[in-house]
Amino acid sequence: MKKYVVLLMFCITSAAMAQSGFGVKGGLNYADNGEMTYTDFTNAGEDIIEGGESKMGYHFGVFYQMNILGFSLRPELVYTTTKSSYQFNQEEADYNVSKIDLPILVGTKVFGPVKLFAGPSLQYIVDNDFEGFELGDVKDEFTIGAQLGAGIQLGKIGLDVRYERALKENEAEFMTLDGSNSGPTRVDTRPSQVIFSLSLDL
Repeated sequence: MKKYVVLLMFCITSAAMAQSGFGVKGGLNYADNGEMTYTDFTNAGEDIIEGGESKMGYHFGVFYQMNILGFSLRPELVYTTTKSSYQFNQEEADYNVSKIDLPILVGTKVFGPVKLFAGPSLQYIVDNDFEGFELGDVKDEFTIGAQLGAGIQLGKIGLDVRYERALKENEAEFMTLDGSNSGPTRVDTRPSQVIFSLSLDL
């Protein structure tokens, strides 16, 4: 009996390993970096400006995927840049964020090559820059979000689209204003974004 159990465990493990492997990925993302607090001293108050206009960013990285019993577990390590623009004092300035993302996704095929997946996404901010202003450090370098998406697998090539939602705010304060009577004081650095990816199994 023990021999059959060992043999069964060996077969399951071998099947899982045979359907596991590394890959590379890259693509484009459109991010909304959240709200910005803007101080207008002429009106003696603060205004909240909602997320700026999304601009195109990019990402690239590696992943490992293990498939077993109809489900997949896929941790990824991805370098991501996001960009959005804000307007104040009749001028436009870009806000850029560079970060390392670690999504941990669980997925399953729904029909044919089409799959659905979801999971948490850890983030470490490498750098953030607001055009024309000096920013201080972000409140939390590590934050967490959630991803939900769908994709299609054609042989070794995969295509997917996903939505990432921030689970908490993570503000950075402006060190100086723009020299006028008003200017931004802090900005939310944790983006919500739509991500388009192309992947290749190695």
